[in-house]
Amino acid sequence: MFLTSEQLLFASVLMAVNIGLSIIIRLGMGKQWIIASLRMPAQLLLVGFLLDWVFALNNPVWILGVALFMTTIASITAVGRTSKRFAEIYVSSFVSVLGTAFFIMFFALKGILQIDPWYSPQYLFPLLGMVLGNTINGISLGLDRFMDSLSVRRKEVEMLLSLGATSWEAANELIRDALRTSLIPTINSMLVMGIVSLPGMMTGQILAGVSPGEAVRYQIIVVFIIAAAAALGSTAVIVLAFRALFSSRHQLLFDRLRNVN
Repeated sequence: MFLTSEQLLFASVLMAVNIGLSIIIRLGMGKQWIIASLRMPAQLLLVGFLLDWVFALNNPVWILGVALFMTTIASITAVGRTSKRFAEIYVSSFVSVLGTAFFIMFFALKGILQIDPWYSPQYLFPLLGMVLGNTINGISLGLDRFMDSLSVRRKEVEMLLSLGATSWEAANELIRDALRTSLIPTINSMLVMGIVSLPGMMTGQILAGVSPGEAVRYQIIVVFIIAAAAALGSTAVIVLAFRALFSSRHQLLFDRLRNVN
């Protein structure tokens, strides 16, 4: 089914519900909803135009270049959601997102789906978008929790260090707690999938005419890919944050941590 511009315009009327509720209940979010309603379609249309162009070129340099650009924006966005930062945080986020995305995408496309070439844009970009979206959520939650915990439990960590504990021993509980926090949304989503919610990719495939059984198989693979990416990305960035905030002499470098806003 081909959607017309008129249908897209008609769908935008639904946003009047959000704006109306914001005005009636005095949430003060009317302006934000309007900006988001204009920005989201503009961004998606621009991406659609860009991907059409990249698909037509079918050049690995451009394909991987766009993928790298998406990864860079994702790593910056992940940091933008944190309330505390350290000097190397953007580099840590970029390395974590890039490493996770490359490993997961290569494993999924080359190993599981057996796409040849593995960087085929038809498969790479949709999967990469889902992987990045979930990875940055995990990174944001994990980083925020780890750095907040360091601030709140600073004296406890420094006491453990003064009593002879290594940096890893002093921060181990904080790291595990941050990782649990980063993965809660992914686990919760998996637990209710198919019972409470029907995932977007599965729904899109069914609307496109794919049989529900085939759509389910693809969705299961995608969920496993996303879950692995969220875990790897979160673990990598929290470990890098740990290395940046503790010295080789097992000292907490709390002065490196600064509040944002």
